[in-house]
Amino acid sequence: MKALRKMRPQRGAQLESVPIPTPGPIEVLVRVRAASICGTDLHIYGWDRWSASRIHPPMTFGHEFCGHVEKVGSEVTSVKPGDFVSAEMHVNCGHCRPCRMGQPHVCQNVKIIGIDADGCFAEYVVIPIRNIWKIDPAIPEHYAAILDPLGNAVHTVLAGPIAGQTVLVTGCGPIGLMSIAVAKACGSSTVFATETNEARRAMAKKMGADLALNPATEDAVKRILSETSGTGVDALLEMSGNPTAIRQGFQALRAGGRASLLGIPTENVPLDLVNDVIFKGATVQGIYGRRMYETWVEMTALLKAGRLNLEPLFGQRAPLEKFENAFSLLQNGLAGKILLYPNGIPR
Repeated sequence: MKALRKMRPQRGAQLESVPIPTPGPIEVLVRVRAASICGTDLHIYGWDRWSASRIHPPMTFGHEFCGHVEKVGSEVTSVKPGDFVSAEMHVNCGHCRPCRMGQPHVCQNVKIIGIDADGCFAEYVVIPIRNIWKIDPAIPEHYAAILDPLGNAVHTVLAGPIAGQTVLVTGCGPIGLMSIAVAKACGSSTVFATETNEARRAMAKKMGADLALNPATEDAVKRILSETSGTGVDALLEMSGNPTAIRQGFQALRAGGRASLLGIPTENVPLDLVNDVIFKGATVQGIYGRRMYETWVEMTALLKAGRLNLEPLFGQRAPLEKFENAFSLLQNGLAGKILLYPNGIPR
């Protein structure tokens, strides 16, 4: 089969011909229908400091996908060939303290398919059966390919009260944009968004943001405080990982509000802990991945109910062979989600 692989510790990737993997007794072989490029994939492709510390070439990357079951292991009974599926790509160990306490999403020994094991930028991928998620027929195929990042957004938004709440989303990459849609679908009264990229601010409005601000050209904190009668927002959903955006987000948070942090900073972030956290009585949450499998149930319900319009996210669809152009567009902030088709674009 063809697979997009990181062959060497340097920028780029290449298509290779590799053997089709064989599923073990409790594994499933999935024929990939569509795979979506994630921000993590951009890091791997560009080969930054994080990639150099985590990725061990050669390996096939990619961890957002949907497809059809091709073959099942000898002990698998819950799915059969032909079933339409996606998967939770964080494989937890099941025996560390967080796993035993019902928190497998923060497993101390987690392995991620597409990072620590061969992923879905290939014609086929092997997944442990306990990580397979059957797709409800009401969910469109292109939505099924992005359940992994959508789960990040749902987890972040629903980590605290949201109905009737004012919300600030800092950073309008794909997950930030999804968070806007999820917050509005779940009853948020007003969603503010901050983003320096003009195209992404425009997309934020399409996703449902009431006000999209450019913090590079105006005092976003002052504007948000003005729009909330000096109170600040009830919830900060931090998606950027940018130190300035993080500081501004905490400054715009009301006393007693919650800050849910998903963005990954690449440098230390100085905060005014006294005034922006302690004296505010703020609740600060680190958000990682998706709750397994509570988040999957929640996002499936939202999608089945038709509450989430994610269409503005989708742009190009390309065969896997056109990966270079897709990565270039995303690295330059010129697209939302691009779907790659290892087995050819369906008519």
